Amino acid sequence: MNEPQPDQGAIRAEVLQLISRKDQIEVEMRELAAILSQQNGVGMHEPLVDAEGFPKNSIDTYQVRHARHQIICLQNDHKALMKQIERGLQGYYSASSSDCGMDTQPIRPAARQEFPSFTVAFARVTDVTQDSPADLAGIQAGDQVVEFGSVNSMNFKAITDIATVVQHSEGTQISLKLKRNERFITISLVPKRWAGRGLLGCNIVSI
Repeated sequence: MNEPQPDQGAIRAEVLQLISRKDQIEVEMRELAAILSQQNGVGMHEPLVDAEGFPKNSIDTYQVRHARHQIICLQNDHKALMKQIERGLQGYYSASSSDCGMDTQPIRPAARQEFPSFTVAFARVTDVTQDSPADLAGIQAGDQVVEFGSVNSMNFKAITDIATVVQHSEGTQISLKLKRNERFITISLVPKRWAGRGLLGCNIVSI
């Protein structure tokens, strides 16, 4: 008895729905990041009280705490969605190329463009400082950036997009997809303060 084959149309519809939700989450995260920036540039981990333990008058403590909580929740949702999208794309292309005795055709390049491939690099690492967070994460000079957290070639506008993600992810793990020597690798990076400048210890430029 033949096993039922996956419905390519249903998989496509499900993945498109997931991608739509991912895009919505990224918009919400940018809006929340803007709220934090308006509060004297406070990020995800800066203290909200002064040296004497009193709330700072220059920021809206409630608004900042609420935005931070929402960003953390959305980051978790985004990570889970990316995994679902990846599995869905694998199922879609597997279904399109499977031969089950029916009149199936190889998937065409145009069909592959129905979904974002997340294989196009939009930035490049030019140098990495030894013992920096980037170095400890395994990033190397020459690596091309395909995904940096929620930033990818489809929504990347300027190198400041990466800076925004880093600023609001201090102490939080970020997933990076890099292209190195024609191979794709995924690493985890935690932006944090260290002996050198910035939170990463590497220089990234757009390409």
